[in-house]
Amino acid sequence: MIKNDLFLRALNNETVERPPVWMMRQAGRYLPEFRALRDKYDFFTRCETPELAAEITVQPIRIVKPDAAILFSDILVVPRAMGIHVELKDNLGPIIPNPIRTMEQVNQVFVPDVHETLGYVFDAIKLTKEMLNDEVPLIGFAGSPWTIFCYAVEGKGSKSFDTAKGFCFSNPIAAHTLLQKITDTTILYLKEKVKAGCNAIQIFDSWGGMLSPVDYQEFSWNYINQIIEAIADETKVIVFGKGCWFALGEMAQSKASALGVDWTCSPRNARYLTGGNITLQGNFDPSRLLSPIPTIKKMVHQMIDEFGKDNYIVNLGHGILPNIPVDHAKAFVEAVKEYQK
Repeated sequence: MIKNDLFLRALNNETVERPPVWMMRQAGRYLPEFRALRDKYDFFTRCETPELAAEITVQPIRIVKPDAAILFSDILVVPRAMGIHVELKDNLGPIIPNPIRTMEQVNQVFVPDVHETLGYVFDAIKLTKEMLNDEVPLIGFAGSPWTIFCYAVEGKGSKSFDTAKGFCFSNPIAAHTLLQKITDTTILYLKEKVKAGCNAIQIFDSWGGMLSPVDYQEFSWNYINQIIEAIADETKVIVFGKGCWFALGEMAQSKASALGVDWTCSPRNARYLTGGNITLQGNFDPSRLLSPIPTIKKMVHQMIDEFGKDNYIVNLGHGILPNIPVDHAKAFVEAVKEYQK
């Protein structure tokens, strides 16, 4: 039994004494301990070495003390496993040197044996679970098929992903073929993550907000929902779509246990759009962690008041920024633990 099961109870819609709290990218660059390992090992070495991935996952549990751990990994391990070459360059982010632009290239992408290609992730989960010693739950994650597709076709990060969108609209058969392959791989991957010990799964749709509501249904939500349907009977699923407030109503009708909300959607609107029953997660602006500590604590308490303490998981509206002082991250978590209603 997990000693601190507040996060899992919130996903179960149970009444809680206070909401649970964790932060997206909590195992990351704002921690000096993380930077020390980053300076010694390149990014994919850290992802692919179970001992390093486990250590990085557990660092914020020791230092910042949130109510859940999230496995240190990356959404781009999935396309790498599918035969898409991915490089990570400092200050540039992910680069795909040979972006996918034709049906011929799509046909070369394969659905892999996840044990052969991603076994190091499952090993990292098992090791992390040992290190956590049932103190808090462990979250596994994957990128949404659309978000993976964006990188694979665009070849790099983008403010608008026009090339990826253009591929969908000019060559929809190839686009849907690639999206389905990513979806099939992600389902296999997440099922094994659950078997290895993850207590919940989060799907990150980082670039869903680039699509119109109609195109979102066709090119993103259709595939996310396939994943939810495939794994919801085995674990709790959280869906976080950045900029996807327009889809919250449909998302709430799915088998997802919780929906993430970014800082551009108010708690009131999020509750209204989702019908008021599903657990919501979010939505503190990550930049607000640069505010003075008393301001952070006051704003966190206001945020909980607006969402309500039940059916709610406190989090940021996106990943924590690398320039956030550790004391401010701690204050964010402490503010939740101090909350009384």
